[in-house]
Amino acid sequence: MNAVDALDMVQEAIWTVMIASGPSIGIAMIVGVAIALFQALTQVQEMTLTFIPKIVAILVMILVTAPFIGAQLFTFTEQVYGRIERGF
Repeated sequence: MNAVDALDMVQEAIWTVMIASGPSIGIAMIVGVAIALFQALTQVQEMTLTFIPKIVAILVMILVTAPFIGAQLFTFTEQVYGRIERGF
């Protein structure tokens, strides 16, 4: 294993994490903006109001996209094990 192989594997790992976490981060951003807009319009400045809806939305999104996340991680794991098996 040389530096190019290691860098390629790290790059694939980063992309896998970004793709797998993308839906959850996206829904958290959408819910956060909606709550911020609600707080700005109603002038309710409760700090805990932002946490509970975001947590619930993220958990629901993880439940919905669990097969997709699992498939991404499985594909990456197969690639890594394939490289180990072939000797990079």
